[in-house]
Amino acid sequence: MTASQSGSDPHLLLAQALAPANRVDPYPVYQQLREHGPLHLPEVNLMVLTSFAHCDAVLRHPASASDRDKSTIAQRQIAEGKQPRPFGLAGLVDQRRTPAFLFLDPPDHTRLRKLVVKAFAPRVISAMQDEITAVVDGLLDTAQRNGEFDAVTGLAYPLAVAVICRLLGVPVEDEPQFGHASTLLGQTVDPFLAATGKPEGFHERIEAGKWLRSYFRDLIQRRRRDPGDDLISALIAVEESGDQLTEDEIISTCNLLLIAGHESTVSLITTAILVMLRDRAQWTALGADRHRAGRVVEETLRFDPPAQLLGRIAAEDIVLPDVTVPKGDTMIVLLAAGHRDPAANERPDEFDPDRKVIRHLGFGHGTHFCLGAALVRLEASIALSAVTARFPDARLGGEPVYKPNVTLRGISSLPVRI
Repeated sequence: MTASQSGSDPHLLLAQALAPANRVDPYPVYQQLREHGPLHLPEVNLMVLTSFAHCDAVLRHPASASDRDKSTIAQRQIAEGKQPRPFGLAGLVDQRRTPAFLFLDPPDHTRLRKLVVKAFAPRVISAMQDEITAVVDGLLDTAQRNGEFDAVTGLAYPLAVAVICRLLGVPVEDEPQFGHASTLLGQTVDPFLAATGKPEGFHERIEAGKWLRSYFRDLIQRRRRDPGDDLISALIAVEESGDQLTEDEIISTCNLLLIAGHESTVSLITTAILVMLRDRAQWTALGADRHRAGRVVEETLRFDPPAQLLGRIAAEDIVLPDVTVPKGDTMIVLLAAGHRDPAANERPDEFDPDRKVIRHLGFGHGTHFCLGAALVRLEASIALSAVTARFPDARLGGEPVYKPNVTLRGISSLPVRI
């Protein structure tokens, strides 16, 4: 069923927006949802928010919680003696695990972020610039010899894997298996809204998550014995007033960085390549002036963000313009719809890095603003300025193939001829 066929029924529109078959272009459905206004499904304690103003307000609101156990549904399950079902499949990997601080609220979140942010100092990110440039140049050398490349497998994916492995201290020989497992893990953050049944590839994702946790556990033990110049060693060593991260906290943090950094970087770079190759003037302009890269990155984050939605819980009644979210309701904050809100951005359906103001929430906002935002921006800027300068006559070699992911929407294949 297409968006037009679903008419104005908001339940059908929501189903279409979340359907894997709609990944190629979900924006017509997002527009209809946004024009409908806040969508409340009281039978499942769910509120879907699609305007930029509502998305921004929820992410800023002090009662907007990330702890899933604060939801009405979770509290009902706890009262019945059941294990609360997580928002996404990620929680099914190991229900006994320590949650990443993405799913925690203050004071627990404050404590963990304060410790982890020390290992993400600007000097650490800046020190990676030369290495990122070298990786990109090597990948483009290969592309030039072949006369073509895939924007995912030939550039964005190997770059993101190389950087995250370097950051975490993963040995080079483990990169292929590590990269495969991290890609599967990125699929576990999609909303698990079906009342029954499990999505295709469910068990493979669960096993990948378990393998990664086991891998990180072994790597942490190695770094305790022999510290290196990497993030895991830094997380082991970091301390604040006698407080340190536990092993489970380090593992959960690494998993979070994988999902937020690896998948988002691949999607951002590939999407930017696609939209610029569809608009040759933008490709040419960046190739001639690498200083445009920052604007291209920000406009891509607005126009077609890697993170299409975020989940939050109303820890108390949240009063927003034109709607009140009842305490305990789960909120789906549909960022991709909000970014195309004409009240926030003029000509929202146009890709225009030269627009005067680029308003987006691509890295979240407030307490949970993405820790790795600076690294993602750096990787994307280097890759995009290099590929456009090296291959001024590049063109699409075929149409993009999209992953089924809803939350972290991205392309799995994009052939480019040079």
